[in-house]
Amino acid sequence: MTAGLVVVFVALLLAAWILAIANRLDRLHVRTDAAWAALDAALARRAVVVRALLDPELSAAASRAESSSRADRELAENELSALLGALDRSSLAPALAAELADAEERVVLARRVHNDAVRDTLLQRRRRVVRWLRLSGTAPQPSYFEIAEPASPAEVVTLTPRPSARVVLLDPSGRVLLFQGFDPARPHELFWFTVGGGVEDGEELRDTAVREAFEETGVKLAPEALTGPVWRRRTVFSFDGTTFDAEEWFFFATVDGVEIDTSGFNDAEEHSISSFRWWTAEELAATDETVYPVQLAELLPTLSGEWDGEIRTIR
Repeated sequence: MTAGLVVVFVALLLAAWILAIANRLDRLHVRTDAAWAALDAALARRAVVVRALLDPELSAAASRAESSSRADRELAENELSALLGALDRSSLAPALAAELADAEERVVLARRVHNDAVRDTLLQRRRRVVRWLRLSGTAPQPSYFEIAEPASPAEVVTLTPRPSARVVLLDPSGRVLLFQGFDPARPHELFWFTVGGGVEDGEELRDTAVREAFEETGVKLAPEALTGPVWRRRTVFSFDGTTFDAEEWFFFATVDGVEIDTSGFNDAEEHSISSFRWWTAEELAATDETVYPVQLAELLPTLSGEWDGEIRTIR
């Protein structure tokens, strides 16, 4: 009888613990939704103030940002930020300049609150008990909103152009090799990404892809072994205090019987990449971890057939 009571007591404690985790996860999802609504409102207010400047180029950029889908919103908002960074504010009426500065500051604060909420939600979703018991249910996985953030709202927003070549490296079963890394400025926000890196002066995209694949994996690819570029992705991201306007071109190649050798990592890669593994499309579709490009799970199966020569824009 005593043993039975102990089992019941332990079961009740376990149920209460799981319920507490589920309730916290639900609150985090609500918090993330509320944070996005606040960020969306701050961006909309900025657009209203920008249109009051009566500058046709700025007004058009503000309208594009407001009407963009969630997938394209980052790029549109960053284009508007870049235009605002080049604006001569000394020519504005003091009241309008102050209102613009206030609107920009609210965007900065709302973006930080949103990304903090996303970080906390993702950390909770990655707990083993949450994944094993599927406590996240059908709630969509939240994503960070990357927008150039000046040290102060009045400062110029500088986006550093970064063309890059990336390689979707597949094994014979169709699994893709991904690295897990982080921004040194935000070491707790882990994400997975493909092989590849920035184009150096005088390089062609295919040459960059071959070089990066060898440096990061030890795999020596012949240029003709690369198919593509099959995808193109525009994104804005921050790394170690610098904000990049990235244009990524994706090739793919299949390799067999290779051992991954990361001894060619540069200093930045050694300090910001923590692991690597091979992923199936099914694993990517099921994971709550952050993966770039975001559409990789749905796009991966399309690489099994003959490429039609079209370069598709992805996110």
